[in-house]
Amino acid sequence: MFASLQGRSAIVTGGSKGIGRGIAETFANAGVNVLITGRSQADLDKAVADLSAAPGKVSGLSADVSSPEDARRVVAEAVERHGGLDIVCANAGIFPSGRLEDLTPESIEEVLAVNFKGTVYIVQAALAALTASGHGRVVITSSITGPITGYPGWSHYGASKAAQLGFLRTAAMELAPKQITINAVLPGNIITEGLGEMGQEYLDQMASAVPAGRLGSVADIGNAALFFATDEAAYITGQSLVVDGGQILPESHLAIAEL
Repeated sequence: MFASLQGRSAIVTGGSKGIGRGIAETFANAGVNVLITGRSQADLDKAVADLSAAPGKVSGLSADVSSPEDARRVVAEAVERHGGLDIVCANAGIFPSGRLEDLTPESIEEVLAVNFKGTVYIVQAALAALTASGHGRVVITSSITGPITGYPGWSHYGASKAAQLGFLRTAAMELAPKQITINAVLPGNIITEGLGEMGQEYLDQMASAVPAGRLGSVADIGNAALFFATDEAAYITGQSLVVDGGQILPESHLAIAEL
């Protein structure tokens, strides 16, 4: 049985929709007070309203994680609203598609600024507050794409997700003396708002490549992130957990057919 996280304070960047919203909901249902960030005030307002019945208080703040100033503002707001900060979920990310020959310096920088630099900035901004917590936790939302697999059109996205794990390992060493752990969740194919719009045939085709026979839910990622935030996970740091229903395991589609 895990000890309760009720009353602790968390930030979830990119928490207004998709995987981030699923993480925020999981934490709020565990009694954690959550500050979610996003660029769209309308999306933030909707998420806050939808999660208003959770035991933990959920509030929103419009911010751009690629801005160090915004990262510091987010942390200051979380500390003010919740009386401290215990958990940072660096989840914000973008995934525009672009073939290698079409990538521009601007498109590469945009992805790296949000996905990689945004992770570094929010962790930097939170260091003092997480140290003061005495049980600071950082959970990064990476991906199987980049660190483990590849997908045409996502070379810049994959590079940004692999960069997060490179950052993770040395950061874990530097943060350990401060009693702060930092770990990553690597989602496979997860059903989110955008994916649902692709149609059932597309979803079925994607699910056919997963040994579990289904796509993941945002709750699957939220539960993994929640575990990393517990006191029971205090001796786990610098690690990455793949949550993909076994997607990366088959060596071919024939292997799936044999199931």
